[in-house]
Amino acid sequence: MDPSPAEALIRIDRNPSGIVVITINRPKALNSMTRAMMVDLAGAFKRFEADDSVKVIVITGSGRAFCSGVDLTAAEDVFKGDLNDPEADPVCQMERCRKPIIGAIGGFAITGGFELALACDILIAGKDAKFIDTHAKFGIFPSWGLSQKLSRIIGPNRAREVSLTAMPITAEVAEKWGLVSHVVEGSELLKKAQQVAEAIIKNNQDMVLKYKSVINDGLKLDLGHALSLEKERAHNYYDGMTKEQFQMMQKFISGRRSKPPSKM
Repeated sequence: MDPSPAEALIRIDRNPSGIVVITINRPKALNSMTRAMMVDLAGAFKRFEADDSVKVIVITGSGRAFCSGVDLTAAEDVFKGDLNDPEADPVCQMERCRKPIIGAIGGFAITGGFELALACDILIAGKDAKFIDTHAKFGIFPSWGLSQKLSRIIGPNRAREVSLTAMPITAEVAEKWGLVSHVVEGSELLKKAQQVAEAIIKNNQDMVLKYKSVINDGLKLDLGHALSLEKERAHNYYDGMTKEQFQMMQKFISGRRSKPPSKM
């Protein structure tokens, strides 16, 4: 018999507006992930990437943690297993996903869990959130991007201290350093994530996908090449538009001018 949604280790909740919430649901083990859970998580992101009804994906954890990383009792099975296959790698599938991914981080995001958080496009933290990199403490080599992504977000000196000391980053410090966009009470975490998701959904969805892509692809380049990439994609975008599409754009913009911008 299949587990009920409440018992599933990777729980999925869909909203009619196009928001999907993925919950890592192993709270008694601080949401540490087994190989099977990682494969399921990768499959969920791959599935929702291909689903046109899904506009925004929120990932969170149940209980006292977002995710405490890989279940080290199964470390050899994970690190030497078939997770070298991108199809079964959750971070690889998150990075391939065109849809915006919001991380709602409550409690601990440790090592592999920290890397899952860094694979999100926007991070919202509960006041109890703590980001901890224990790779150096336990002799685990990072392979989901923490050694490269964190320094690009908070700066290399701070990243070296965080990773080489295994010191925690509190929610307050994470917001100060630009790692998270918002810090809220834990009870408001998913509400805030949904508010941000709904603000995204109100916009032109084709442009949302293209904008996320050019930001993320540009981050892999130096500034000069990134600016050229933006220019190239802008030209391709406008060259592909018909006269009718330009007229629709102008009509839409004219209608929006009379409306005050909404607040986050």
